[in-house]
Amino acid sequence: MSPPRRRRKKPEDPEEHVNHERWLVTYADMLTLLMVLFIVMFAMSQVDQKKYNALKNGLADGFGATSSFMKGSDSILEGQLTEGSNPSLAGSKIFEQLSPAEQAVVSEVIAQEELRRQRSSYDAAVLEVDRLRAAEHKLKAALEKRGLADDVATTIDNRGLVVSLVSRHVVFQPNIARLSPRGREVVDTLAPVLSALGNDLEIDGHTNQAAGRPKYYATDWDLSAARAVEVLRRLNETAGIPGSRLSLAAFGHEKPLMEPSKPGSQAVNKRVDIVVLPDVSPASQQLLDEVAKGRFGERAADPAGTTGSTNETSAAGGDRAAGAGHSTEGGRG
Repeated sequence: MSPPRRRRKKPEDPEEHVNHERWLVTYADMLTLLMVLFIVMFAMSQVDQKKYNALKNGLADGFGATSSFMKGSDSILEGQLTEGSNPSLAGSKIFEQLSPAEQAVVSEVIAQEELRRQRSSYDAAVLEVDRLRAAEHKLKAALEKRGLADDVATTIDNRGLVVSLVSRHVVFQPNIARLSPRGREVVDTLAPVLSALGNDLEIDGHTNQAAGRPKYYATDWDLSAARAVEVLRRLNETAGIPGSRLSLAAFGHEKPLMEPSKPGSQAVNKRVDIVVLPDVSPASQQLLDEVAKGRFGERAADPAGTTGSTNETSAAGGDRAAGAGHSTEGGRG
């Protein structure tokens, strides 16, 4: 037998040289990208005004606009596709280029979108009225618990939930802007419910229509403003309602709750209104009054508003009737 062959050892691969300069490639790429970025930024800053104006006017003419949308217009079809415009879009250059069948489709789509928007506003208004009515019931329950229910009248209109302090025990003495002890009790009873609602509150001051100027104030405006401030400070400083939620307005004798010629009007009109402001869009807010009066069903079926109720008593009228039992109170304001 022949002797066994010895295997040759495979020569080991030489150790690979480590390249410690590979970072230079990445660094060079980064510098290149930065250079390109700065070149682009520089090029963008050098605008040919003539070419820019030509492009701007060309786009405006192409879209049928009377003024360029690049000047800050709300729409490239300003004055032609605004909300509430004729759904036929007659006069629009783009619309006139469509075939009659296409025009009919576009008009139908716009009409359906308008109907959807109106129904959405009504739905939001209904939900808000329900929420305000729930708050109204809580306020009345708190007042009834302390025997103060007759000192306040409430209504819901486009302003929101209006809580009127109409009793002569609550609304101020003639020429005076300070709440009586009973008045402070009423405001303190309302405050916890108002605070829990989370809505912003507007405090409206009013005077009555008695002849002559206020004794301690220059005008009715000053007296009504002072009364609103008195209630606002009570809600803020005593009840702890944040000032960011509070605002006030003064109306003098310009917005009576009850006709000045009726008995008891001076005691009722000399008042402060606490308005719980609604938390809805302006479109929905404009529907609160009719929703609260029960006309929502008619309007939902007829969004154009062609139908209406002829035998309705306004919420303000209800308040006036409620206040008719007050005796006439003499004195200014």
